[in-house]
Amino acid sequence: MFSKVLVANRGEIAVRVMRACKELGIRTVAVYSDADKHSGHVRYADEAYNIGPARAADSYLDHEAVIEAGEKAGADAVHPGYGFLAENAEFAAKVEESEMAWVGPSAAAMERLGEKTKARALMQKADVPVVPGTTEPVESAEEVKEIADEYGYPVAIKAEGGGGGRGLKVVHNEDEVEDQLETAQREGEAYFDNASVYVEKYLEAPRHIEVQILADKHGNVRHLGERDCSLQRRHQKVIEEAPSPALDDDLRERIGEAARRGVDAADYTNAGTVEFLVEDGEFYFMEVNTRIQVEHTVTEQVTGIDVVKWQLRVAAGEELDFSQDDVEIDGHSMEFRINAENAANDFAPATGGTLETYDPPGGIGVRMDDALRQGDDLVTDYDSMIAKLIVTAGDREECIIRSERALEEFDIDGFHTIIPFHRLMLTDETFRAGEHTTKYLDEELDTSRIEQAVEKWGLAESGTDEEEEVTERDFTVEVNGKRFEVSLEERGAPAIPTPAGGSSGSTRSRPDVAESDEEEEVVIEGDGEQIAAEMQGTILSVDVEEGDEVASGDVVCVLEAMKMENDVVAERGGTVSQILVGEGDSVDMGDVLVVLE
Repeated sequence: MFSKVLVANRGEIAVRVMRACKELGIRTVAVYSDADKHSGHVRYADEAYNIGPARAADSYLDHEAVIEAGEKAGADAVHPGYGFLAENAEFAAKVEESEMAWVGPSAAAMERLGEKTKARALMQKADVPVVPGTTEPVESAEEVKEIADEYGYPVAIKAEGGGGGRGLKVVHNEDEVEDQLETAQREGEAYFDNASVYVEKYLEAPRHIEVQILADKHGNVRHLGERDCSLQRRHQKVIEEAPSPALDDDLRERIGEAARRGVDAADYTNAGTVEFLVEDGEFYFMEVNTRIQVEHTVTEQVTGIDVVKWQLRVAAGEELDFSQDDVEIDGHSMEFRINAENAANDFAPATGGTLETYDPPGGIGVRMDDALRQGDDLVTDYDSMIAKLIVTAGDREECIIRSERALEEFDIDGFHTIIPFHRLMLTDETFRAGEHTTKYLDEELDTSRIEQAVEKWGLAESGTDEEEEVTERDFTVEVNGKRFEVSLEERGAPAIPTPAGGSSGSTRSRPDVAESDEEEEVVIEGDGEQIAAEMQGTILSVDVEEGDEVASGDVVCVLEAMKMENDVVAERGGTVSQILVGEGDSVDMGDVLVVLE
């Protein structure tokens, strides 16, 4: 077994992996960006290394920085968690070439299954049903139209490396093809560095079912039953459960065995998830996630199998010590993603805040996967999910009742979360009956009910209390990139004067410039309409040029925030006089993007 593992991730999944490591007697190494200096995963690890600025591309996605941190720490393995570099075959190959082991499927297996068209072709050879569509990438609008003529509208254009709804565009008629193809390609390039897309028939009202698998280096492949992830908003899962209320025993057996066949044919090792769409009693392969999943927790709860520990054991060469017949599903489990979002405002992510209160639930059948603690600041640079509540009981009905109790106990104050939405869903007749599909939230649920739930159970708006004076202070210092904690006492020290500053005219600090004594400022000229960012995010594209005439409602740029693509539009018409951002720039809420005269 490994002696020291670097966890190349952050937040609750980093802590989850570190807990498994500690139970196996393994020391842990955290990596963190400037935005995460005081985050929970850094506190939990045995040692921690700074790998760069807040921008993920310059820290958590920097291959060399992560590997260098592992080498400095003397780690003998790297666990990627999920997201960031978890499904990056190039990074996996670099780790494999280093002195460290890679905790995951081989880079070659990731290549085979990471690109969706290759995975579809492989599954077809393994006699696994796939959604009708292409097994090769498409490049032109004409190709998309030909496929749609064959299978009928709507069709889905999907990015090769896509996931979580990113790079997925639904085309309902011929007039939409060109715009949606371009958008899917752009998202694929921006999110996954791969503009390649494929096309398949779009199922109208499917269930989203996924099967957890484990495979060792000795030829053993096991599936751990299925999870139901059908409750989604804009393709983002919010509640997952195991087992699925929508499957009978025959369909459950067929899907599980199909998943085993597929990963066995791919010469796959370690943990992975085979995702399917189920409609009218038939199931279709969708994709393989070559990593641990957010919702692996519910599988662990109903099987008693620690998936993360087995990831580490398999990577260290151990053989699975249980047969397929040994895997038994006991009870029912649900996972509630606790996102820092305002469900009443179209699930808009919080742009900041401090955990003034953080009092999670407890009791029998309640599990919390988190990293935040009371008093922590919310880090908004990466993802809106701050914790996961997992509730387990003897059957689904008891699980729902216990979940109601646990969510009622969960007390968070300082910013909005989607706990009121979860409490609403547990009273919703369609969800309680297990009859929801992937379209339920986006197309069927009355959104006024969400607003009422937030008003009833949501955050009470309040002012900001003045900070109290402190005499003890903790500091973080770094030596050669390694983190150390220092505690100091202040005994009657005078206040440190702040130099006066400022300039005439309206200004904004460029978000992509690191803090310094001489921070660059961009001057906003004139007094025309200022189109500002409504949330923190990254500019995917700028759709206008200086001198262009725009009308009310025209899109001036596209902003990605919390995995969603948002059009930024002009409220009034005018002439573009200034463009203050470029493609790839990070922006904060309120930053001026474009000025109109």
